[in-house]
Amino acid sequence: MLYQTYQFQNDLIAPMRFAARWGMALGDAFGIGLADDVKRKALATMEMVSRFELSHTRPSFGIDSVQVGNREVPVTEEVALRLPFGDLLRFRKDVDTPEPKVLIVAPLSGHFATLLAGTVQTMLQDHDVYITDWTNARDVPIAAGKFGVEDYVSYLIRFMEEIGEGGHMLAVCQPCVQTLVAVSVMSERKHPCTPRSMTLMAGPIDVRESPTSVNDLANEKSLSWFKQRMIQTVPLRYKGGGRRVYPGFVQLISFMAMNMDRHKAAHKGLYEDLAEGNTAKAEKVKTFYDEYFAVLDLTEEFYIETIDRIFQRCELATGDFEYQGKKVDPSKITRTALLTVEGGRDDICALGQTAAAHDLCSSLRPHLKRHHLQANVGHYGVFNGKRWDHEIYPVVRNMILAME
Repeated sequence: MLYQTYQFQNDLIAPMRFAARWGMALGDAFGIGLADDVKRKALATMEMVSRFELSHTRPSFGIDSVQVGNREVPVTEEVALRLPFGDLLRFRKDVDTPEPKVLIVAPLSGHFATLLAGTVQTMLQDHDVYITDWTNARDVPIAAGKFGVEDYVSYLIRFMEEIGEGGHMLAVCQPCVQTLVAVSVMSERKHPCTPRSMTLMAGPIDVRESPTSVNDLANEKSLSWFKQRMIQTVPLRYKGGGRRVYPGFVQLISFMAMNMDRHKAAHKGLYEDLAEGNTAKAEKVKTFYDEYFAVLDLTEEFYIETIDRIFQRCELATGDFEYQGKKVDPSKITRTALLTVEGGRDDICALGQTAAAHDLCSSLRPHLKRHHLQANVGHYGVFNGKRWDHEIYPVVRNMILAME
């Protein structure tokens, strides 16, 4: 009933949002005769009301061009492969020289792939970039079947086949596990599209290393608790009506509750900036929350299997992970270079959890392994922001270049 309650509340507030947007559309005609500061405050109030909703549609990446060398190059998005639960999206550039092909593996964790827009923007400077563009599960008809952790791995393999030989993979957060599984499987099968390098960034390869509060939460409760409390049924008005999902709005509420004072302060500041006419400052906050409030649902099986197989039983780290009925063996990786990246202040995926991949990839020669520990960054700073741009990205770029 939680999903239906959420939808009912959203429908209830919709007329208020419509009225607020209508008032904003009047612009200068609104509040004729009112003092400018009063008018700005009224318009600011209406904008805050108009923003009181979550989006279930992927925002735009907003990448129209990128600096390549000394010139600005246009960028266009194109779907290279469309599958029921996610697309392979390519950021095409008009450049003369072939560049390394890189698949950025985005997490399927309640937000859209646009969470990595900054990662994509930076990578585009020197690479032919693709990304996993996951679909909101509530928009996938039940007839499309299920989508679990192993299906995610199958999608990665299929995407690498579409990209072709000589590609590279860069995984952020949660899918580091599935990426390592995919590369292990492809290596054992001697698949021609096995990537030349894989970069694993802030991912839970072995959560037994330096457990965080996130890891503790996953282990404090039983799987039945998660199924009963977290899984909901999609309302019939949507394409995926009847599908059992972990709703994105549930995860968002959980995340916000952890830092509610900060979010309250940010919205108070946004109102004040709008009321005072500080448009540039307000736009930055709005851009952040437009992305933050865009949520997608996860299929029940993917969510529950992630908790069970990755966070509770640590199947890959213990050697118990099976793909299509056969145990996965990362020691079969012999030619794909491995780079792991961790943030010194990461309180979601702590030190050692990603670096554990090096022990699992025991057949890799030393010159094909590298670990980078970035001081003074948290989880998001590993793949976004100044330190990503200026300190982490050069390490990633050099690893890829070395394997070309």
